[in-house]
Amino acid sequence: MTAAPVLSVEHLTIRFGGLVAIDDLSFEVAPGDITALIGPNGAGKTTVFNCITGFYKPDIGRLTFRPAAGPEYLLERMDGFRIARAGVVRTFQNIRLFPGMSVAENLMVAQHVPLMRASLFSVAGFLRLPRFLHAETEAVERARYWLDRTDLLAVADLPAGSLPYGAQRRLEIARAMCASPSLLCLDEPAAGLNPRESQALNDLLLSIRDEHGISILLIEHDMSVVMQISDRIIVLEQGRKISEGTPTDVQADPEVVRAYLGVEDEETAVAVLHGEGGHV
Repeated sequence: MTAAPVLSVEHLTIRFGGLVAIDDLSFEVAPGDITALIGPNGAGKTTVFNCITGFYKPDIGRLTFRPAAGPEYLLERMDGFRIARAGVVRTFQNIRLFPGMSVAENLMVAQHVPLMRASLFSVAGFLRLPRFLHAETEAVERARYWLDRTDLLAVADLPAGSLPYGAQRRLEIARAMCASPSLLCLDEPAAGLNPRESQALNDLLLSIRDEHGISILLIEHDMSVVMQISDRIIVLEQGRKISEGTPTDVQADPEVVRAYLGVEDEETAVAVLHGEGGHV
């Protein structure tokens, strides 16, 4: 029996005035899969993320989230903070860390809600009751684990804003994982990374999928990332889905070569789709 998708997007449509930003988009994210959402600038990828995570409300469509444990959620009916509590956690194209806080403090902030619950909204924390001390220990251990997995343990006490760009990208993913997601939404996590850092990102995301069973929905322009780690790819053009399938399917789709890449040289297009040409 096939497991139900962790996320079902059905007939998603959103308009901004007279502009149709997303037009009748449907796709699914399977449990434990890495699903990539790709397309040229202006295709609507971030708009889809904003609908899934509650920043925008769609005009039409159903967004059903099914975490491994717990009830189903209709995300289009929920506020953003409730969506995050349900287990849909995202990063942003532009880094949004707390630069003045330490690296470790950024990860503790991500666990604010469970810590506040354990503290009975400050009473148990003030009195240092066992239930709060247990939750605090778990939070510290979780932060330490993800600092170690992202090679940031040695800089845990440094201000987050002082880290090199690639390290800040890893910290964003570590912070998202400290929120215990069932669906991790990453908006261009490889943006600005060099080839070595992109390969390290690939290894990290594959370990999140394989070792932790976390489903990942990814927006990315770096084809060396997309084609190497994705289980499934959805291609958008001007808010509409023009292709969907495995990396092999998408690489061979002439519609993708024509519309997504916007180049007449087919050999160049195919090379980029195979991850040989970097970003598009």
